[in-house]
Amino acid sequence: MIPLVLVLATLTFRALGALGVRRFASWPVSAAHGMAVMLLFTASAHFVPASVTAMPNHADLTRMVPSFLPFADALVYVSGVLEFLAVAGLVLTATRWPAALGLAALYVMLLPANIYAATADVAFNGEPATPLWQRIPEQILYIAVALWVARSSDSTPTRHLLNHTSKEKVHA
Repeated sequence: MIPLVLVLATLTFRALGALGVRRFASWPVSAAHGMAVMLLFTASAHFVPASVTAMPNHADLTRMVPSFLPFADALVYVSGVLEFLAVAGLVLTATRWPAALGLAALYVMLLPANIYAATADVAFNGEPATPLWQRIPEQILYIAVALWVARSSDSTPTRHLLNHTSKEKVHA
């Protein structure tokens, strides 16, 4: 379901770009916004009380945290806050690069929880555990999209540094 949100939101933003909305004139910017939409759904679940059964909730996510990690409850809240910060960072051009890199790192750090949830058959939203063969490619997709967005971002500090350095060499 969640990968579908990413794909549909990205396609919608890119279609708006094709219709003349300049902000969405490129695939990477559309993907950044698509990922932001997806993150609104996933981040929200970190704060939903267990009494809500219409969507994944905080208790579901807490059960996904491997037992060797302390403070599972707090980790779920912190990761939710980080996802909400990534939403803001992805839609703002000036912060897109660090937000996308931070998000890729977060997805790498969340991989053990996804592996644990699949191998320990942790139910999610009352449904059977998502199989590992599905979870791993989804995480790889999210990491790849985040890195693509970061790489394509015009706000890359390294890119600015390289442009500044090359202009100095020309004038020297």
